[in-house]
Amino acid sequence: MRWARAALAWVVVGACLSAPGTVAAQAPLELAEAPGRPVFGAAIDSARAAVVARMEEASIPGASVAVGVDGELVWAEGFGWSDLENRVPVDPASRFRIASISKALTAAAVAQLHEEGRLELDAPVQDHVPEFPEKRGVVSTRLLGGHLAGIRHYRDDEFLNRVPYADVINALEIFAADTLLFAPGSDYSYSTYGWNLVSAVVERADGRPFLASMRRRVLEPLRMHETVAEHADSIIPGRARPYVEADDGVLLNAPWVDNSNKWAGGGYLSTARDLVTYGQAWLDPDFLAPATVEEFWRPQRTTDGELQGYAIGWRSAEEEGRRQIWHTGGAVGGTTILLIWPDDGVVVSILTNLQGAGQVETSRAVARYFAGAR
Repeated sequence: MRWARAALAWVVVGACLSAPGTVAAQAPLELAEAPGRPVFGAAIDSARAAVVARMEEASIPGASVAVGVDGELVWAEGFGWSDLENRVPVDPASRFRIASISKALTAAAVAQLHEEGRLELDAPVQDHVPEFPEKRGVVSTRLLGGHLAGIRHYRDDEFLNRVPYADVINALEIFAADTLLFAPGSDYSYSTYGWNLVSAVVERADGRPFLASMRRRVLEPLRMHETVAEHADSIIPGRARPYVEADDGVLLNAPWVDNSNKWAGGGYLSTARDLVTYGQAWLDPDFLAPATVEEFWRPQRTTDGELQGYAIGWRSAEEEGRRQIWHTGGAVGGTTILLIWPDDGVVVSILTNLQGAGQVETSRAVARYFAGAR
């Protein structure tokens, strides 16, 4: 779309709009970035070009990118617009809907409770959440975490939820009475609602509300101060406006939604640099024991032995000759990815404010540049 490409170009080359149809002679609007380590200069240049090319190709209004190597944040930069109407550029502090990367965030709380002996991964969820009806077979946290429990995904317009839910237990009413899609463990079917049930297990196992548990166990210890649950009625500094693309290519404001129906499955806002911090924590044995990380990164199998590409809160596969751990996110008005290359010590996060703007290949290209520069 020409208009979106032009908007991106104005930010990249440093022009600012003063009124519709005119270009003001003002100081250049530079790309917002955190200083990169000198050894990665060429990698940053190549990664920057890849990000801009993808934004132009997909007419993405704004993007935030961050990279960590060997436990250090080595690059963070904003591209394009956080708010098109008000000409607010993206910077490293811009907060985007991270969508299903929220599942990977929640996995840390599950892992900690498992390490402490307070959450048995293979026990029936009713041990913690008796309100959830008994189903055929055992619905366990492990199966829920790997989308093998048979819980359904969104139906009809549920992706565009506008109903506020007071807590994660109340949100179970959306699907709790529904029949399972299959016997637990026998098949794979991606389900955000399955992670709703995981959040209820976390809440009960930890003895505090889910959001409070996440703050205490994950966000505060890792100093992820830019990561918050997206309360629809709250004033949240730096929140990027979400966009969708119409059939004719015109960018539109995304529909208003309330994500309180799925905190653990897709309800958080974050920055690319906060997510890199989170990804790096999984490579730090002081955060989670290596054996726990391996258990949560090991792809699960169905009861007939078929290997799936999903572990517990993470996708996991051997590709391009290396182990890759990642999670993507598709929100109303956002597309995101968090990618970890454990053997290279490289973590990449790319957040955008356009729905349906895939970032998997771009993130892998960025990871290659930095892995090759070490």
